[in-house]
Amino acid sequence: MTDRDDLLGWEAVGRLDLDGRGFCTGTLIAPDLVLTAAHCVYERKAKSLRPADKILFRAGLRDGVAIAERRGLQIAAHPDYDPGQPPSIQNIRHDVALIRLTEPITSRDADPFAIHSGRNAGTEISVASYGVGRAEALSRQRSCTLLTERDDVIAFDCNVTFGSSGAPVFARVGGRGRILSLVSAGGKLDSKTVGFGMTLPQRIAELKAQLRRNPVAVPDRRIKRLQAGTGRNSSGARFIRPGGG
Repeated sequence: MTDRDDLLGWEAVGRLDLDGRGFCTGTLIAPDLVLTAAHCVYERKAKSLRPADKILFRAGLRDGVAIAERRGLQIAAHPDYDPGQPPSIQNIRHDVALIRLTEPITSRDADPFAIHSGRNAGTEISVASYGVGRAEALSRQRSCTLLTERDDVIAFDCNVTFGSSGAPVFARVGGRGRILSLVSAGGKLDSKTVGFGMTLPQRIAELKAQLRRNPVAVPDRRIKRLQAGTGRNSSGARFIRPGGG
């Protein structure tokens, strides 16, 4: 998207900066909830969740300027995703996470996307993502093809790369696209390079329940603590391949 006006309607897709250790793509599905891939929220070597406040969501980022920026407050990664295991059908199926933000982003700034449900998505889909070589502006592939779906895992021929992890895959339903899946991995299908993702409604319901079971208090920003010294406030996420590194 070469112009700021191109972002109109797409501001809810943003870059997730991972404390200087890479980035992924995330999407608002509620004013304070960002949807992304589970492997984005894990420390790669420690196989533990990243501190939520080290993740920065930059909605509609373009050339260093975001529509809005918020840090994470709480993370829910699907419990059946195993960060210690290589890519597999099981892991791709559960490669989903939600990040609750410290403050909502108003719909005036970025209108959240809805999740597609049901089986009538058709085969024409699109992807909006950040990626290596295009990290400073959102890119959108307007038309690619859903190739197959099996066991809650889908394959598509969209052009995805490192940094595209967690990017929304949109079904063309109604006047505005709905999120059909997320980019989880890249690999081969019948000798063709493809992307892999998962079906979402059940996974998201499970993650929302997890957030409700483990509430985290929002910091009271009316209280400011003064201390000696000064501080500052202001990313590579892996792109996994089934059967490979």
